[in-house]
Amino acid sequence: MNQFIKSTLVLFLVVFSSCKALAQKFTTHAVKRGETMESIAEQYKVTPESILKYNKEISSANDIKPNTILVIALDRVKAKPLSNTPTRIKDSQPTPIEQEEPIGFTSYKVGKKETVYSISRRFHITEEQLKKYNPQLYSSPLKRKTVLRIPKYKRVKPEDQTTEDLFETYTVAPKETRWSIAHKYGITIDSMVALNPQLEKNVNDLGVGQELKMPKKAGSSIKNQVSELFISYTVPPKMNFYQLEKKFGLSADEIIKLNPEIKERGGLKEGMVLRIPEKKVVTGAVNTDNFIFYEVKPKQTEFSLTRKLGISYKDLLELNPDLRNGLKAGMVLKIPREQKGELEVRNALVLDKFNLVDSINVDNKPKIMFLLPFRLDKMDFENKANIRKTISNSRPTNVSLSLYSGAMVAFDSIAKQGVSVAIKTLDNQLNQGVTRSLVKNIDFSQYDAIVGPLDKASLLEVAVRSSNTPVITPIRPENSVAMENVFYSNPPVRVLRKRIIDHVGATRKDENIVVIADRKSSVASDSLQAKFPEAKIIPVIEEEKNIGIVRDSLAAKLSEEVENWVFVESDNYKLISSVTSILNSFQNALIDPELSTKRVKLKMFTTNKNTAFENDVISGAHLSNLEFTYPSVYREVKNNSFSKSYRKRFGDTPDRYAVHGFDITYDLLLKLAYMKNLMGVSNLVGETEYAGNKFSYEKEPSEGYFNQSSYLMAYDKMRIKEIKE
Repeated sequence: MNQFIKSTLVLFLVVFSSCKALAQKFTTHAVKRGETMESIAEQYKVTPESILKYNKEISSANDIKPNTILVIALDRVKAKPLSNTPTRIKDSQPTPIEQEEPIGFTSYKVGKKETVYSISRRFHITEEQLKKYNPQLYSSPLKRKTVLRIPKYKRVKPEDQTTEDLFETYTVAPKETRWSIAHKYGITIDSMVALNPQLEKNVNDLGVGQELKMPKKAGSSIKNQVSELFISYTVPPKMNFYQLEKKFGLSADEIIKLNPEIKERGGLKEGMVLRIPEKKVVTGAVNTDNFIFYEVKPKQTEFSLTRKLGISYKDLLELNPDLRNGLKAGMVLKIPREQKGELEVRNALVLDKFNLVDSINVDNKPKIMFLLPFRLDKMDFENKANIRKTISNSRPTNVSLSLYSGAMVAFDSIAKQGVSVAIKTLDNQLNQGVTRSLVKNIDFSQYDAIVGPLDKASLLEVAVRSSNTPVITPIRPENSVAMENVFYSNPPVRVLRKRIIDHVGATRKDENIVVIADRKSSVASDSLQAKFPEAKIIPVIEEEKNIGIVRDSLAAKLSEEVENWVFVESDNYKLISSVTSILNSFQNALIDPELSTKRVKLKMFTTNKNTAFENDVISGAHLSNLEFTYPSVYREVKNNSFSKSYRKRFGDTPDRYAVHGFDITYDLLLKLAYMKNLMGVSNLVGETEYAGNKFSYEKEPSEGYFNQSSYLMAYDKMRIKEIKE
């Protein structure tokens, strides 16, 4: 044990450099026939590399095609584009010049249902400017009647500003996403973010009514756009009329009539640029009600794309006419929502199934910190009996050591993949004051992630001080801390509740729903009644020393005709024990032999299997007899490779905290080895699964990232099994 404790304190030091992006101005350019990457770069006095940087759908200069819309990053000190560019007039909604400091302040009292975003819009400032002068907004949610300091900035008059007439202001409509708007304008997400620096790169949220700067197609507006009747198509090698007919649905005669140069040049020639009628498909509003979206990845082919999305290329082409100009990385494609099938979709975006092990970049060297309450201050390392007693009597110590022991197996596993990891481990003693003292001089920009702490007060302390560094919670705190850099590795109760309610709703036929819930579980009871309005409610008698239900009241609500599905919602082990025993006595029993010979069938459920269900007074045999079914953050671990590695290293079977420690650490290290930006990679990678846990993090507005993945588990013949849906 002494050696084990010491092994948890191994420290590694690696220094990483950081960089800071500067603000930039942008314009757009519609490629004309005959233009090249070099000529466009010369026109705007930029480098070809700069054009490639902001147009990820183009991998090389050879990808430049007529009608492609490029985003150009302008150098503010260098010359403007040459005179053959489109005429420049005043922008309809100029951007104010940012000032170092405000010229004054005003006060504003927060009203009902107002948000940081709505107040920022009201006063024409950014959310970051509002938070800067009201620092409590970094750590606490906006509350009604709070008095805020509103900075005032000197504004530049519109007539003093001139920009190209190449942009327009787009107002976000309900149910629109970044992906649907990018598709509508035919640009990539990277280009959209470049044009709108206020958009956070790692958060996909858009607010209804939010205004975006978007490229305007020449001679058109997105609100009342007359279709460009034709698209340009460059004839590739070995193309013939049969293939053109198949690709565009036009006969050879129709193509020749539209392109008389085919006759003049003696037939179809490689490199010819043909005029092809653009086929418009009437599909209704492009939003998340009708479509889901997919961002084309580098090196994808037509075959791999159609196989992944489960849609023919012809159908994909009808919905996305720009595909006729070729498949390019970064393109946003729309597909019908009913096409979802087995695809994993988050915020209307189709996620790729990443094999993180195969995507490792060994040049990425993650640096992470563990901040857990080991309580080494309570241990006498010269007295093994004292160490054992401290560990056995302190649940935080026990949990911390289990989590860290699993993490150590993850370190070994990632090392076998060739990834170097720097680790700093601190003991915060489950004390906010100690935590503050430990972290006050730490430069968190040097770390890619922090694992811990376990208590809410220390978690808030660390999250505030490391606002740009992800903080992963190994166990779920009682309440979230409303910090946007926190990753909750255990799904919140509301996610678990929804999982089991949705499962019951999808599998139920005519079963009788019964709900037994105490006062503290009113949220669960209300959710069940909202989903199942016909559910029968059994009152719980809650006295000072006793709690329970009336057996006859339950008997009157049970059905002999159909199976009874009974939800038990409580964190009181006495109530759970009593109800479980009563339910078990009704299983296969005759309620009233004089009236019916049909026997009662029961199944027991809960939306929240808390520690009260694990109390020793609750019979496992009863739970098995009732096929007790519940949502869970973890599954039972079998004799897998992790268990074998753990036993080999520590000579013991891992408990669920050790499993969780391995899973969150291995998931974290694999993601950082793929991309050293956990917030960014969480928007790209779909659900991941390891020894006993799975993860799918989603960002919630003004909150952190919450794991949305869970399991459905059920007792079956004295064993616990996973329900496969």
